[in-house]
Amino acid sequence: MAVPNKKSGLTTADFEVFGKVQGVFFRKHTQRKANELGIKGWVMNTAQGTVIGQMQGPQGAVEDMKTWLQKVGSPKSKIEKASFRNEALITSCAFRTFEVRR
Repeated sequence: MAVPNKKSGLTTADFEVFGKVQGVFFRKHTQRKANELGIKGWVMNTAQGTVIGQMQGPQGAVEDMKTWLQKVGSPKSKIEKASFRNEALITSCAFRTFEVRR
């Protein structure tokens, strides 16, 4: 069985970011970073004070985005942790853009 190429295959992941991530332009910066990396999907605030979303794109770009969500975020955010679920290889992206949902 062939091992999938880590950098070129498309992948999907759901994310949730905990900490001070609302009221600090976190979604806008997430959208900007996703667009920079060529990632599709969405991001939104939750009633629990976290930010959730889904991202799809080349595996290398998704890995970079995961690191950004865990360690960087928006300038005024304070990230406690980021969790990722439902990670899988996909054949095509279900989204055309990366949008901020309200």
